[in-house]
Amino acid sequence: MCVAIKIEKVSKIYGENTVLSSINMEFEQGKVHGLIGRNGSGKTMLMKCICGLVPVSSGQILINGKVLKKEIDVPKNIGVIIETPGFLPSYSAYKNLKFLADIQGKITKQDIYNSIKKVGLDPRNRKAVGKYSLGMRQRLGLAQAIMENPDILILDEPMSGLDKEGVSDMRNYILKIKEEGKTILIASHYSEDIEVLCDTVCEMDKGRLSVIR
Repeated sequence: MCVAIKIEKVSKIYGENTVLSSINMEFEQGKVHGLIGRNGSGKTMLMKCICGLVPVSSGQILINGKVLKKEIDVPKNIGVIIETPGFLPSYSAYKNLKFLADIQGKITKQDIYNSIKKVGLDPRNRKAVGKYSLGMRQRLGLAQAIMENPDILILDEPMSGLDKEGVSDMRNYILKIKEEGKTILIASHYSEDIEVLCDTVCEMDKGRLSVIR
């Protein structure tokens, strides 16, 4: 078994509030791993810690065998949707992603076009993102997450705001990503997402993580 994400005795404490409590978990490469739990259970915080956005209070996280914040600062092979994606409201979809892609300088205009097309949007549409529906912003968020061809995807409620057709499209695309050998960690309130998409399922409850299947 090749482990993409390894979490060792990770806790996150804010003042007197324990958000994550001594979590141990391994997420195998090339699978879709589901994360369920009520709002405030710690799901989003765990994802932020895995992405390197928030430092842990104790324990450590390894991404492809490298210790986060020691051997690597921020993992470069992770695509992320956490909470509602933030974009420049006066820019088009393409201009938003081009602005972000230029920071790394790793991908071409065609790569950006392809990622936008894959999520069902038109890269030539000049409509300002500020006029997008929530569902369209979610699609664009996924396009941003995949545009640099990451090995790992961290998706926090990616179906939020999508209509029935959009949810179906998103599920199909996530399954296609899995076929490419990507590792996907997905949090969802929708039990059907978890049933259809996930190889393993974990539950967060009051900062503790347990394996469901």
